Amino acid sequence: MRIESQKFNGVCECGENHKMTTRAAIIESHASANVRDYLREFGFEGSFAAIYDENTYQAKALNHPDASLEIVLPPENLHANERATDFVLSKLKGHTVRYLVAVGSGTIHDTTRYCAHKLGIPFVSMPTAASVDGFCSTVSAMTWRGCKKTMPGVAPDLVIADTSVIKEAPLRLNLSGIGDILGKYSALADWQIASAVTGEHFCSRIHELTMKAVQTVYECCDQVVSREEGACAQLIYALLLSGLAMQMMGNSRPASGAEHHISHTIEMEPPAIGVHSDGLHGEKVGVGEIMISQWYHKLVSIHDIENHVQEYRFWTEEELREFWGDSLYEGIAAENDSDAMAGVSPEDLIHAWPEIRKIVNSIPTPEDLEKLYTRLGMKKTLEDLQVPEDKADQILYFSPSVRKRTTFNRISRMIKL
Repeated sequence: MRIESQKFNGVCECGENHKMTTRAAIIESHASANVRDYLREFGFEGSFAAIYDENTYQAKALNHPDASLEIVLPPENLHANERATDFVLSKLKGHTVRYLVAVGSGTIHDTTRYCAHKLGIPFVSMPTAASVDGFCSTVSAMTWRGCKKTMPGVAPDLVIADTSVIKEAPLRLNLSGIGDILGKYSALADWQIASAVTGEHFCSRIHELTMKAVQTVYECCDQVVSREEGACAQLIYALLLSGLAMQMMGNSRPASGAEHHISHTIEMEPPAIGVHSDGLHGEKVGVGEIMISQWYHKLVSIHDIENHVQEYRFWTEEELREFWGDSLYEGIAAENDSDAMAGVSPEDLIHAWPEIRKIVNSIPTPEDLEKLYTRLGMKKTLEDLQVPEDKADQILYFSPSVRKRTTFNRISRMIKL
């Protein structure tokens, strides 16, 4: 199958002129055997560098593209950070390449898109697992000097997804992709709630596109576990749709909300948590989705909010320093240089409360999510991520500070229980 993403270009009923960089996504069995044909079809000529890590270089059923240069990153402690990008850029010195090809999962893609931005050249995406929804992102999700940051990047001009490779990927990676997609339930709810409370721009077309991705995965996730290639094709299709929705929006708003802020918080390893988690990004998002579902459903159990509303209060510097530590505090403070909740009054929240309750009730309950995760063999709890359960309240309380974005979790600072 193909996603002809250019059809999403143009002026939308929401009033925005959506612009897509990615021209198409090819999702086919044994697609990696025909890379040269696809590159030629889309006008890619000349020398290019293919970027892997050692694990993706050895991926089952993968045909390596005929690259002028192969760069293979060591997998130990590999993250999309300054070390990985410096490694790639140093290997490219002295070579003239016209474009890059990322062969791997999320870390390889974020590293490659950042390097492509630095060099001012395009890149092509070749996912080897359906592990994240960032393949088509326009920005690089990096851990830069310890802080989770959105760094410059470029979206792929073309995606070539070989489903015969993806179905052979370690099951844990594809389950991570399911977790990342299921996180859209609360991410989309956060976007709708922010629109209801603050008047933030909302696009129903992008919402519909992302929800289609979620529903596609919800219906086929059992078959992904049994490695049915058709289901794996549907999973990567959904992840790519989510990424294209972010391109349309121009940022990650349709795909990243409070559940992602929990993932980012764990990944940044603040001193107040004091642990390192080996969990994959989508695993953390999946656990975050259960936590957020539980919290949001508890909040909307309040029918009449009027007697529970207080003025919004940002965290104090003392609070943030105690949780994040001095080394991370400066980055957190810079991220929140202007507060996303500035100007929101108790009256705004009271007025929007009936709509908020309706939106939250569209999110699956934590009990339903736990049943699904158990059936699929997904991680469900903070303990599964090597994070003590007694840190849950702190994570919920401080995680909104990791991004300058209005979520219901951030709004909940106005609610007294």
